[in-house]
Amino acid sequence: MAYDLEEQEQLDSIKDWWKKYGNLITWVLIIALGGYAAWNGWKTWQRNQAAQAGVLYEELQKAAAAKDNAKVTRAAADLQDKFSRTAYAQMGALAAARTAFEANDLKAAKAQLEWAAKQGKDEEYRAVAKIRLAGILLDEKAYDEGLKLLEGDFTPAFAAIVADRKGDILVAQNKLEEARAAYRTALEKMDETNPGRQLVQLKLDAIGGAGDKSAA
Repeated sequence: MAYDLEEQEQLDSIKDWWKKYGNLITWVLIIALGGYAAWNGWKTWQRNQAAQAGVLYEELQKAAAAKDNAKVTRAAADLQDKFSRTAYAQMGALAAARTAFEANDLKAAKAQLEWAAKQGKDEEYRAVAKIRLAGILLDEKAYDEGLKLLEGDFTPAFAAIVADRKGDILVAQNKLEEARAAYRTALEKMDETNPGRQLVQLKLDAIGGAGDKSAA
């Protein structure tokens, strides 16, 4: 009988505890399981998005190889509308910009680069878009706009090419002292084995950079 009473007391204690905390525990479990299911669902959705975007990007590449500018533009628009969170959308915008540029459609090229520069999810793609867009603005003589685009922080990997592009714009503005400083920065940031160093050095020499260095 003593054992039965002790067991009953334990049962009563468990019942009291469940009355106090049972609801809370149930909700915690529901939230935890729901969160896990949502996470799995999100990862599955991401994989599906990436797979679909990959197929569309492959179509874009084929159209680019065929120099079908209209088809490339449509594919890039679809990537941006439906799969903007994927890297394929950014890659597609850059590829479409190049195709448009080669087709002498500067308006379309600028639109693609502006999208990548503003909407790109990855810093590297945004940097490439800004540098290329600055080149088009240089051709259009929109110098201040181009320099503004190159302001701010870029990852170290792009420091040299950003400085080089700044130098080109400054030369076009006839701001030669600032251009020399930009080209020298480009050389400082550029690896010694980079073949682009020769071109930067030629541009620097052309505006009297070598003379300034020897005088210093």
